[in-house]
Amino acid sequence: MPRTASPQARRRRSGDGAITDVAGIEVGHYTDTRRPTGCTVVLAQAGAVAGVDVRGAAPGTRETDLLSPCNLVDRVHGIVLAGGSAWGLDAASGAVRWLEEQGAGLDVVAAKLPIVPGAVLFDLMVGDAAIRPDAAAGYEACRASSAAAPAEGNVGAGAGAAVGKIFGIARAMKGGIGTASVTVDGVTVGAIVACNALGDVIDPETGAVVAGARTRNGKGLVDTRRALLRGEAPRPVLAGTNTTIGVIATDAAITKVQACRLATMAHDGLARAINPVHTMSDGDTLFVMGTGRAKGSPGMMVLGTMAAEATARAVVRAARAARGVRVGRLHLPAACDLA
Repeated sequence: MPRTASPQARRRRSGDGAITDVAGIEVGHYTDTRRPTGCTVVLAQAGAVAGVDVRGAAPGTRETDLLSPCNLVDRVHGIVLAGGSAWGLDAASGAVRWLEEQGAGLDVVAAKLPIVPGAVLFDLMVGDAAIRPDAAAGYEACRASSAAAPAEGNVGAGAGAAVGKIFGIARAMKGGIGTASVTVDGVTVGAIVACNALGDVIDPETGAVVAGARTRNGKGLVDTRRALLRGEAPRPVLAGTNTTIGVIATDAAITKVQACRLATMAHDGLARAINPVHTMSDGDTLFVMGTGRAKGSPGMMVLGTMAAEATARAVVRAARAARGVRVGRLHLPAACDLA
């Protein structure tokens, strides 16, 4: 059964940039061809100061406690985003193995130990749930990594993502993975987000729904917020069967405490671009990595604003880059199909 590492996108972007615009950051995807699922790695082989903020009520994560400002280790060498629910956490083991082979990691005298936190999203309803990212997938994603602008849409951790499931998967749409960056005074903040939200994706610039729950005939968008407020009842949803996960990176020099605060502020971007967000059925988790390659910093107020902006743009790009899929009887159209 074939497995492929997705190639990096070769096209130029239309002004939104990518997380790889941050010096010291590389990204690689692995996409499983047997069903829509996969994983994405964000690497900083030289190490990056890191933080995390988990906002969803049903997260699936690895080594997030390590990133608490109270705890010892303050640098990571990679972060893994994966499909496959909790099984997908195994992909991080493959990333650890690949990074060790490159000589990257925390010097613990006896060896160099790569520090690789991660988070997963639930994509098990799209195809055969027995197929999910494993250690080999994480390793292949690392092998495919580069500083080129990463592919978006139905690749890596976004391969099996869906959005707008609040009225049932049959009325949902295809989600995906997207990336964006913002630069101010020579300092860059970039984001990569795998959007598998329970709610709708909203364009913050216009307030319009880009992708989400569809009408009963499947030909239009409901606008979940307005539907709920006028009394349309959501279908019961199993906790943890959604989740938006992502990584925000900056070349500014930041501390571990600041990295955690940036992760918190980056969630403002999710709140602008997803509605509802941070629900009992989502495990929304955002990581931050700081490479310190820039000469200065515009300060936390500006960095936080940049982080939220890059995150919101990445969410919208994830929905717009997605392409519709048919898996068995399930049809998930994409934003481009309803446009």
